[in-house]
Amino acid sequence: MDMDGGSISGAGVGPQSVPRNLRRSKAFYRFTQQNLPACKPVLTPGWVISTFLLIGVIFIPIGFVALRASQSVVEIVDQYDTECIPEVFRSNKVAYIRDSSISKNCTRILQVQKHMKAPIYIYYQLDNFYQNHRRYVKSRSDQQLLHGLKYNDTSSCKPEESSNGLPIVPCGLIAWSLFNDTYTFSRETTELKVNRKNIAWKSDREHKFGKHVYPFNFQNGTLIGGGKLDPNVPLSEQEDLIVWMRTAALPSFRKLYGRIEVDLEADEFITIKLVNNYNTFSFGGKKKLVLSTSGWLGGKNDFLGAAYIAVGSISIFIAIVFLLLHVKNPRPYGDTAYLSWHRKANAT
Repeated sequence: MDMDGGSISGAGVGPQSVPRNLRRSKAFYRFTQQNLPACKPVLTPGWVISTFLLIGVIFIPIGFVALRASQSVVEIVDQYDTECIPEVFRSNKVAYIRDSSISKNCTRILQVQKHMKAPIYIYYQLDNFYQNHRRYVKSRSDQQLLHGLKYNDTSSCKPEESSNGLPIVPCGLIAWSLFNDTYTFSRETTELKVNRKNIAWKSDREHKFGKHVYPFNFQNGTLIGGGKLDPNVPLSEQEDLIVWMRTAALPSFRKLYGRIEVDLEADEFITIKLVNNYNTFSFGGKKKLVLSTSGWLGGKNDFLGAAYIAVGSISIFIAIVFLLLHVKNPRPYGDTAYLSWHRKANAT
């Protein structure tokens, strides 16, 4: 390329060989010319093999530690939705769950397999419930949850924004579909107290739900979606609602119901009296009650430990393969003989 009588080849050009007016232009800044200082590691066989071995040596022990922590968590899972329906209604479950004149009381007896150290967390689990559906997630008003009837724009709450010509607080499909099964626990003849305080995030209680906002005209329509709310308790103290309003990302999820703050011994029997109110049959869902302890990594989840072990094992396998290939066909670093031979072979 010729410019102003000077020849610029692009490679190996010193700044003095470029005309002064061109040196001052942005085209010859060090950044645009890729002349900034940079680390350019050379991936020799030794470095590659050592790196993969190091990843394996670090990841595999971490995986076993995480897996052991997960397996130390004790869980009791009981699917009760179908079991708590009388035999005569098994063929029409939706009609049973919608009929308010039929008692929904049910008793379940669970055996503790291992010692469960307090606190024991109580969750309800729903399957095939898509709380991440776009219309469902949008059907709420965060400003109304914080300011109540002082905030009038509830168009985002459709189709649950008003009833009988009056606004609904809290409005929207998320609040309308509030989970409303209840549980009572007892051990032999002693009732186990369930602590239902501080089950929601502190930030939600203090900053997203108003301390002077009370439920108004809630669940007064012709179609009832879920649980009712005490109109005399502000939204900031209705922690069931706060937990429910933090929507789940996956169709199978657990939400915290409360905590049992006494230990449960192995082989004990826990009697659970529950009210099977929530309708999961209309959308083919399932309901489960979960009792779980916790470890330093949280609840029971083997995925993290298994993932670390898998990545570490694959890294060691790759390191061994690279090592065998390097031993079988070694080529010292900087040796260009192979390239020369390869060039001659292609020429012939």
